Amino acid sequence: MDIGSTIRAIRKRKNITIAQICEQTGLSQGFMSQVETNKTSPSIATLESIALALNVPLAYLLLQKEEKMHIVRSHERPQTSSGPEQLKVFHLGRTKNMRMVLVEFPPGASTGEAPRAHEGEETHLVVRGKILAEQGEDSAVLEEGDAFSWNACTPHKVRNIGEDTALVLVAVYTEEQEDWKLM
Repeated sequence: MDIGSTIRAIRKRKNITIAQICEQTGLSQGFMSQVETNKTSPSIATLESIALALNVPLAYLLLQKEEKMHIVRSHERPQTSSGPEQLKVFHLGRTKNMRMVLVEFPPGASTGEAPRAHEGEETHLVVRGKILAEQGEDSAVLEEGDAFSWNACTPHKVRNIGEDTALVLVAVYTEEQEDWKLM
């Protein structure tokens, strides 16, 4: 864990000196210097006082790098393809157990002729177009603004039944990190 570097980065970004932190926390400058260079590990109580002085939540200081906010700009979205019809998939963001993508369905395109199943839960928002969502005996026609969700371990498929390209925003949650199969 690299708490010291996090504390230093926040302190510098907020233009706070080590002396100011020490004044608010009662800690010595030597100790704060050792904390910031990861030469000592402060107690939770000490971290809490440092977080208060920096005006950040204690939990933020404990986050691993991969747990912190990750930004994907619209012009930098990674793009892949999925399924037999090679649907365009734009990757919007991810955490350890969740991924959000935007899937483009050309007219008549689907996730495949046969329904597919995989681990996880999915929530979908139809951003544009008209789709047919099927899972087991359930089916529904959904249009712009409509949303649906399901447990992905039951076979399912999605088809664009409109005349224009459909866009579907999909959030996928899984207990285990995996290859992130879509829809």
